[in-house]
Amino acid sequence: MLIFGINPVLEALKAGRVSRLRVGDRNGPRVAEILRLAAAAGVEVQQVGRAILDHAAHSGAHQGVVAELLQPRDWSPADLVRDARGPALIVVLDGIEDPHNVGAILRTADAAGADGVIRQTRHAAALGGAAAKASAGAIAHVKVAEVVNIARALEELKAAGVWTAGLAADGDRRYDLLDMTVPTALVLGAEATGLRRLVRERCDWLVSIPMMGHVDSLNVSVASGIVLFEALRQRRQGPPKPAKH
Repeated sequence: MLIFGINPVLEALKAGRVSRLRVGDRNGPRVAEILRLAAAAGVEVQQVGRAILDHAAHSGAHQGVVAELLQPRDWSPADLVRDARGPALIVVLDGIEDPHNVGAILRTADAAGADGVIRQTRHAAALGGAAAKASAGAIAHVKVAEVVNIARALEELKAAGVWTAGLAADGDRRYDLLDMTVPTALVLGAEATGLRRLVRERCDWLVSIPMMGHVDSLNVSVASGIVLFEALRQRRQGPPKPAKH
């Protein structure tokens, strides 16, 4: 897999994920840091022309650096739960096909301390250069489990003691009234169609974010950030209090 751009390449080097590096004639302290880290790790560095970088990055904003990554470790949903630093907090992507959304979700998952992301191997955005750029390098750090079937992965999470919350505009529970101090998986649906029927049926809860304006939905990456940081808040300050009747 190829990634490009200064931030993604720097983070991949720090994570020990880079096998080969191509650089142009751009100078500056951050490029110098990339070259220093590459030299320290024994990474092969090739100096190439801009046309080669443009082609490798499919004309993306490569900022003069393109890196080839080592094959990532194969994670399973059970691995993510077992290796969690506390009660598992996992993000499940159900058919999200925009690499910029996937990258932004990975960036937010890393920032909120999520224990990993589960995604389908087909009908999903590639974890390539565009997703890496949008993730600002988080793609090199977040554990990603690739699965064939999302509904089956939710069953595997449940068997491991994880509660599953699907985010849906018609969800019958408000997201901030859900106790996310327990092991929790946040399930996010495709940009236009939302969660698929079988995935919805496998979720323990369907939760929604209240809307106060004229538009009745949020970009999926924005919605993920709202709910993930609510989970982080609860884990620091305590779960929501039961509603009084």
